[in-house]
Amino acid sequence: MLKLVLDCDVDVAWRALRSPAVLRELYSPVMGLEALDADGFPTIWEPGAHRVRVKAAGAIPVGDQIIDLEFIERRDGTRILHDQGDPVSGPLSKLAGWDHQMAVARDKHDPTKTLYRDRLVITGAIAPLYWYPLWATWQWRGARIKALAPSWAYDPPLPGDEEDDEVGATVEGAI
Repeated sequence: MLKLVLDCDVDVAWRALRSPAVLRELYSPVMGLEALDADGFPTIWEPGAHRVRVKAAGAIPVGDQIIDLEFIERRDGTRILHDQGDPVSGPLSKLAGWDHQMAVARDKHDPTKTLYRDRLVITGAIAPLYWYPLWATWQWRGARIKALAPSWAYDPPLPGDEEDDEVGATVEGAI
């Protein structure tokens, strides 16, 4: 589990969590992600299943994964991206379960910042062998998120503009 305060607005962080471009930038250059869906990566993740191929160093296939997303918004303003997908090939497919939740909320000490929580639960007889490598990956991932967050940008639609997530959206520095 990670618990970080990000130097960006909560709406910006929520947009970034739902962006395949940000996900790809987050893991680059250590890992690459290739969309296996016919239409490639969407601009913004939609609820449902998305197939991806994970590549070491962005080039060597190491397994396929299904990212199965649902979005939850709580009354207290917390927004959660819940991935119930599973690795379907490669080393991680030996796990029995994969439950990943990322939550963002306005930081109560500084409303211009975001409280970010990230939890991964893995299960199965082989899970203890994966615990330390995944913990180390999550620490690295947290450092990358914290470093990238100030560069994320999102300009919400102005009154009268068509309400569409793609209008005015930018992810600076993303692939």
